[in-house]
Amino acid sequence: MLRDKPTGLASKDLAWKAFIGKGKLERHIILPEIADSWVRCSQAGLNSDDGRAQNILAQADVRLLLEKNQDIINIAKPFMANIYEFFRDSGFIVVLADGNGYVMECFGDRDSLTSAKKLHFVRGASWREGDVGTNAIAIGLATGKPVQVSGAEHYCAKHHWWTCSAAPIYGVDGRIVAFLDLSGPAQAAYSHTLGMVAAAANAISMQIGMEQKKYELSLMNKHLSSIFNTMSEGVILFDRLGLVKEYNPIAKKLLGRSGALLPGASVQTIFTGNNQLIQQLLTGKETQIELEFQTGCAAGPNRCIISGESILDKQGCSNGGVIVLRPAEKRHSLISRASGYHTTFQFKSILGSSGAILEAVRQAAAAAVTASNVVLQGESGTGKEMFAQAIHNKSARSSGPFIALNCGAIPRELVASELFGYEEGAFTGAKRGGRAGKFELAAGGTLFLDEIGDMPLEQQVALLRVLQEKKVSRIGGNKLIPVDVRIICATNKDLSRLVKDGMFRQDLYYRLNVFKIEIPPLRQRQGDSELLFRNFVKQIGSEQGRVYTVDASVFALINRYNWPGNVRELHNAAERACNMAANGVISVSCFPTEICCPPMALNQVMTGNKAIKQGLLDYEIARIRALLATEGGNISRVAGILGIARSTLYRKIKRHSIH
Repeated sequence: MLRDKPTGLASKDLAWKAFIGKGKLERHIILPEIADSWVRCSQAGLNSDDGRAQNILAQADVRLLLEKNQDIINIAKPFMANIYEFFRDSGFIVVLADGNGYVMECFGDRDSLTSAKKLHFVRGASWREGDVGTNAIAIGLATGKPVQVSGAEHYCAKHHWWTCSAAPIYGVDGRIVAFLDLSGPAQAAYSHTLGMVAAAANAISMQIGMEQKKYELSLMNKHLSSIFNTMSEGVILFDRLGLVKEYNPIAKKLLGRSGALLPGASVQTIFTGNNQLIQQLLTGKETQIELEFQTGCAAGPNRCIISGESILDKQGCSNGGVIVLRPAEKRHSLISRASGYHTTFQFKSILGSSGAILEAVRQAAAAAVTASNVVLQGESGTGKEMFAQAIHNKSARSSGPFIALNCGAIPRELVASELFGYEEGAFTGAKRGGRAGKFELAAGGTLFLDEIGDMPLEQQVALLRVLQEKKVSRIGGNKLIPVDVRIICATNKDLSRLVKDGMFRQDLYYRLNVFKIEIPPLRQRQGDSELLFRNFVKQIGSEQGRVYTVDASVFALINRYNWPGNVRELHNAAERACNMAANGVISVSCFPTEICCPPMALNQVMTGNKAIKQGLLDYEIARIRALLATEGGNISRVAGILGIARSTLYRKIKRHSIH
């Protein structure tokens, strides 16, 4: 900040006269910035006897100047008015100039403004050094610092009656956008006056920054408001007391009759019957739960997913929060992401031209357009899940979730929690907040129960109850949750035989077995083996970025082999053959021994020849090994393919040391 030296006005007057008359510059008396300004004015040939502004904008240009700087003027005016009140009737005027030194606004009493007008110190006048000589605004433009110029420090004689203190005003980008100036009688010059002006200019700069932030926040608020009101999900914002502060139109629509309560209501009032959830939100816990709302619509209850999150302050206390409502029909993608399960197969995905497979597809397509439960009967590897997905994708529930559960692949004690879910604390290791079961996740869609014949009897009772009542209760809970689910079951066992053997409940069997579809094994699909093999090779080649050629002898082999592992075994054989193919040519040598060497005829088994018996034993061992490999070590599936009990298969594995 450039302040006055402790040198009298008379000494400065003598120094000015010495410079103007003799060109002598006494720098020990004059501030360096002012001395430098005198030199520039002299070199420019400026008339030191004058001082009246010669560069004044036309009225049209003045209007443009004011319009361009209107925001700055509006911010500065209150500060200028306060300074003027402090100096009222003292001969001072308060001036605001733009970043180029043009006067934009003046505050002062009539006499002061009249004196200023004689110097053309008016709106639109340029107060730059090249136009009016040394002054506080001009030096501020040159140095970017607050400065005070008094009496004879001015280059022009007509300004010697004045003192002026000016300070720069900065914009949000750090550039000087304006100058605040306080001008008055030279004999009233005090160094603290500059401090007041500099403080006011700094306050104006800060206010400009605040106004810019307010503007940016306003724009952001408009953008967020636009997003908020056009979201496909309902959003409710509540304060720390649980009172609704904001909500979007879809929230009101989803809540139906309860939506009329939204403005200013308590969220506990709106979500009556779910106060435990709301209390968790109000105390700062995150949670997610499915609710059913009774709306005022003729269509009946409106189902949606509700999730909420609290907003915590620095102390970790809830300061309100947000509740999100998702329409139930839009939950498909959410559940697919959460479960990692996606349906990809349609009926056109099922390849084959044999009568057996075409009949199965015809029946499945007919079942798809109904709401009936379906049982898919077939050996392992025949594509039962592919059929299940195709039925789902053609049904009226195709926009809903498709959730699968393999009843034979999970421990008996976990079947119930997987199907029905559980509440927090239901058992040791239960997930905090509980967990939705497959029935809840599949609501509005399809639940695919694979290997239904392996479901424990005690869980069959619970499954039957859910199918009858269309409601599910989580383990450890007492609340009944409505579920609207279509069931598709798959099995490689004869369910009617299991019923006779007491291994499957008869009432559940009749509840499920509404639409039974037999999926034929590959050995009964004449001509399909070759068609499928060609497709698999093409698909695998595409994934690998390679093109394979198939030797003609391979098709004879494929058509001769009976494929006990069905389509799955054929696909695995095709993948192995592609990986074994030298130079991209698939030959018989690319296949494993059990496929290349056909089984011996049954009449040879009865000859009693030891060599033949040993050959059959070797074949049996090889086949078990192959099936264990293709079925991923699944004992139940391998036993089903071989038509023997699991205990028998275990004995054979142990006896022959099969690994």
